[in-house]
Amino acid sequence: MVDVGDDAPDFAASLVTDDIEPFRLSDRIGDGPVVLAFFPAAFSSTCTDEMRTIRDEFDRFPEACTVLGVSTDLPHALSAYREEYDLPFGLVADPDHRAIEAYDAVADFEGYGVDAVARRSVFVIDAEGTVTYRWLADGHGQEPDYAAVADAATGAITPN
Repeated sequence: MVDVGDDAPDFAASLVTDDIEPFRLSDRIGDGPVVLAFFPAAFSSTCTDEMRTIRDEFDRFPEACTVLGVSTDLPHALSAYREEYDLPFGLVADPDHRAIEAYDAVADFEGYGVDAVARRSVFVIDAEGTVTYRWLADGHGQEPDYAAVADAATGAITPN
């Protein structure tokens, strides 16, 4: 289990912004804090509430911060989702479960015909690659404390 104080596990996936491109977390470490907001499924009600809240509160995150939503959805589904909800941050497509397994953020969804999805969780990583904040949902419908996440991102900024 990844915890506060641990080195952030690296992973590779696809990043969905205006385009779809290869992504490696370690390439983003060093420029400022990184927020990884894991969510189970695009277009589901609680996940959409979460991503829209992050969108609506995006100005609370420091400018130097990279905010990324992470789910096991395919890149093209996340592209449509990002466009439909006008999300100003990138989404990481993790259909191979590399990210959710690296962060032990796996939720069982066998009842839905899917082996696993992302457990709703948030990790903040500082510029040195250390996890400085961790939150894991106790249930699928639970959302994070958005102010606490933004505060953790601000607190993860290394002074010059």
